[in-house]
Amino acid sequence: MDLLENLFSAMHVQSALYARMEARAPWGIDFSHQVSARFGIVSHGRFWLSGAGQTEPLRLEAGDLFIICGGQRFCLMDAPGRSAVPCETVFDGRVDGLIRFGGDGEESGVVFGRFMFDAAAGAPLMDCLPPVLHVRLDAERARLLQATLEMIAREKAEPALGSRLVVQKLVDVLLIEALRIHCLSGQGQGWLGALADRRLSPLLRALHDDLAAPWSLESMAARAGMSRSAFARHFRSSVGDTPLNHLTVWRIRRAQALLRESRLPLAEVAARVGYDSDAAFQRAFKRLTGQPPGEYRRAAFSD
Repeated sequence: MDLLENLFSAMHVQSALYARMEARAPWGIDFSHQVSARFGIVSHGRFWLSGAGQTEPLRLEAGDLFIICGGQRFCLMDAPGRSAVPCETVFDGRVDGLIRFGGDGEESGVVFGRFMFDAAAGAPLMDCLPPVLHVRLDAERARLLQATLEMIAREKAEPALGSRLVVQKLVDVLLIEALRIHCLSGQGQGWLGALADRRLSPLLRALHDDLAAPWSLESMAARAGMSRSAFARHFRSSVGDTPLNHLTVWRIRRAQALLRESRLPLAEVAARVGYDSDAAFQRAFKRLTGQPPGEYRRAAFSD
């Protein structure tokens, strides 16, 4: 399992494709309702996205993917400056998952969705993404995207056995593709951006594959093929954290998942994330989460 797959699984992402829209100019929609993250895939035409912390409207066109992170408010419109209708009003008018909206001008098509996850589990990814993640696909990827969209549209238009699962898996593919392109573009932030670094990527993959290994600054530097001092500087500059603290953070995040999802004894959880000493595990866990692991587990199971 690679790092993105591991992360996606650990987040327990629940993606929901909830509408296809065909909008004719003039039109505008205000997305102010807070959800974990929203995404859109432009099937045809062009329109603009404003808000979500941007200083200027962003032009979107066929083949583009966009993800709005952290519950940011934003608007979509056929031209900058249009008045916008609340999204709840627009989505109330959908019939069999399809929304027809706007006037009688040029048409644009977009597939909307959202994905939700536990706040603690999703933080490692959301913290590394910009408020608006915009992916413009090349011709080959756009062709494959269109084929995926056509499969989604068919499943939505003619539901069959397993259609809901098929649609969710196809949406997951689109989201992972967006993240992968973002990583490889060199525009990623934090550890996500460092996955494109030829020296740090092999180390990050090895580290996240085996968090319980007895990692040290020396062994990390050796895996990256650098001297210890050069590695420490380069890692901090690229990731925004020290190597050992990055390791600790991810060990504790993995421990949180184990505490939420299993009844393993605390000592076993500690061992699985690389702590030989239960006391050291307890200290690290409380330092990062603000509560002891036992208390964290009790709260998780009481929800």
